[in-house]
Amino acid sequence: MSSRTRPVYTPIGGPPQGPRPPEAIFHALGVAGVFELLEAFYVQLGQSSISELFPNGSEALTAASQRSAAFFVQLLGGPPLFSQHFGPPRMRARHIPFEIDEQAREVWLACFEATLDLEGPRLGFPDGDRAAFRAFLVGFSAWMVNVS
Repeated sequence: MSSRTRPVYTPIGGPPQGPRPPEAIFHALGVAGVFELLEAFYVQLGQSSISELFPNGSEALTAASQRSAAFFVQLLGGPPLFSQHFGPPRMRARHIPFEIDEQAREVWLACFEATLDLEGPRLGFPDGDRAAFRAFLVGFSAWMVNVS
């Protein structure tokens, strides 16, 4: 069923109300580190039970990771790469075509946690900011759920 004909669930509580993740993360990782982190994250997603929600093939998956990294660079206080290349983020609207339920959200979060465990230390992700980053991801991912 296409997103145009299926009812779209809106999570209770609306958009995330919490703070953005600390800018210290961007200062520690820089643009290159954020891009590396997101590329590793998309490798995890491509091997997960929700891989069908993401582009097939390594080139397409890398391109998707780069769009996501541009969003995270901007979110973390870096240059507005996403807006410059793709327009306003409007992430919920961009995700409406994909059926995202609570189980998919949990897999997405688990893949991010695994990526932070594997790549965070190598990239210099600040341990002291991980809880705040996770809190952001929890709220952000809840807002992407569009199927009850």
